[in-house]
Amino acid sequence: MATIDDFSKLDIRVGEIIEVEDFPKARNPSYKLKVDFGEEIGIKRSSAQITDLYSKEELVGKKVLGIVNFPPRNIAGFQSEVLVLGTYSKDGVILITSDKEADKGDKLG
Repeated sequence: MATIDDFSKLDIRVGEIIEVEDFPKARNPSYKLKVDFGEEIGIKRSSAQITDLYSKEELVGKKVLGIVNFPPRNIAGFQSEVLVLGTYSKDGVILITSDKEADKGDKLG
């Protein structure tokens, strides 16, 4: 069972998707994302299996939550630096966003 201490080790921040590309080398349909987490964290890259529910155009400018302190992961030759958070639904992955305006770099608390 996870503890509150385990959870507190995660650095979860608000980021804004600034660029989206197709990722044809990925095993499952995916996009390559560039996400701006603000001045302190900067721009990070991520791979996301969200092609079922999101077009590239609608993702640009969307604010998302991401774990920024996981080690980088090599996915089909692409260095994924953050884990963008989403939930699994019957139709695909739904990104976790905010119902209010949050600033880039804001920390989940």
